Amino acid sequence: MDMMKTGKGGGKQKKITVRVDFTPMVDMLMLLITFFMLCTSLSKPSTMELTMPSNDKNADQVKKNEAKESHSITIFIGEDDKMFYGEGKPELGNPAWLKPADWTTGKTGIRYILQHKEVDNGASVPYNDLKIAVQELQKKKNANPDAYPDSIYQAELANIKMGNVNGKKVSTLSVIIKPTDKASYRHLVDILDEMQISYIATYVIDKLTPEEKEALLKKGINA
Repeated sequence: MDMMKTGKGGGKQKKITVRVDFTPMVDMLMLLITFFMLCTSLSKPSTMELTMPSNDKNADQVKKNEAKESHSITIFIGEDDKMFYGEGKPELGNPAWLKPADWTTGKTGIRYILQHKEVDNGASVPYNDLKIAVQELQKKKNANPDAYPDSIYQAELANIKMGNVNGKKVSTLSVIIKPTDKASYRHLVDILDEMQISYIATYVIDKLTPEEKEALLKKGINA
């Protein structure tokens, strides 16, 4: 910035140049940036594990169908709050195979159904076995938090959900989720939450077949 200065006797004017030094401002900005970088905690992203079926054509067919029929449940999500489920091998020709369910916590709720599902002819209830193992893991973490940071805890929790408990293999459920085109996104998120709550690690979202659409239509669901 240039300024003009006049002498006392009205003589020749003197030109004065004024400089603005921005160095202190830059220093202050750098200090602020450093402060916020050190004091701001970044949010940890939430992740959800999905166990998808194998696409390997060379995989042994027995391993690909490792889940027993009695360990599987197929859930159909329709519009509004409509929902049906079928246990074991699909029997679309049998009207009694598709049973109604809802989002309540009662005996007709999908959470109750998942957590009370019996396998191996009633020999065990997967949720009960996994719940005990998860509670034991939580006790270990509470007793010695340093030995169970989040990474180790989540890894052991995932291992339990896969049915590996104390060196033994326990029964688990496999769930096939089939939303219709009119199912809401909210209900899809809700059913995924139910998988986590019920300790179910093996589940997949799949498309409806024409036969399934026909069976649902008979139950009042337009897929």
